Amino acid sequence: MTAPTTTEPDTAEGPATGDDGGATGARRRFGTLAVVAAVVVGLLLGYAGGLLTPKLTRPGDASAEAGFARDMTTHHAQAVEMGLIAFQQGTDAEVVSIGGDIATGQQGEIGTMQTWLRSWGLDPTGSQPRMAWMPDGAASMKNGLMPGMATPEQMAKLRDTPRGREKDVLFLEMMIQHHLGGVHMIDGILKASDDSEVVRVAQTMKNTQQTDLTNLTAARDRLSKG
Repeated sequence: MTAPTTTEPDTAEGPATGDDGGATGARRRFGTLAVVAAVVVGLLLGYAGGLLTPKLTRPGDASAEAGFARDMTTHHAQAVEMGLIAFQQGTDAEVVSIGGDIATGQQGEIGTMQTWLRSWGLDPTGSQPRMAWMPDGAASMKNGLMPGMATPEQMAKLRDTPRGREKDVLFLEMMIQHHLGGVHMIDGILKASDDSEVVRVAQTMKNTQQTDLTNLTAARDRLSKG
């Protein structure tokens, strides 16, 4: 669920020079503070949305719903980090905008899923292995990572690559793979759950990520040609 307001700081294709450099830096710092605040607000709204949802029955600790909430929280947390890197360090305006939207939107969804677990009387972490809630869960894990997740080495490269087109494209390529894996997991819970609230939120997640994929792919193709 992408946040309704997009925060877009001024960006430039190259480094600022002269007196304008200080102004550009100040605007970027302000934009970063704004999106961080939006991430916190999104998390709180996610918690509130989960608390307002009435529950007549509660999924158990080994249920598909609990497994999805726990695993997708971890999956989303990496996407939030990637999105913030793009927002703070991207040079292409569209990359900055996409990164901010993903960070704020997925942080709000983390709040919703964590509230589900509390309302169900379950711990944030369970006794089941990662992806055990999906029939093909074990097969979809690679090197201990859930579908689409970046390796520690890939995340380090994203953090350390200097600002510029290469970093922007790297973010786009990594987020495309991350979203494809996320959609696979969402499809799993849509097939497994009959909880109306879980299904509603999961379908919204899928719709949002499919829209993101269209935008991510178009931005990658545009920057790759340049």
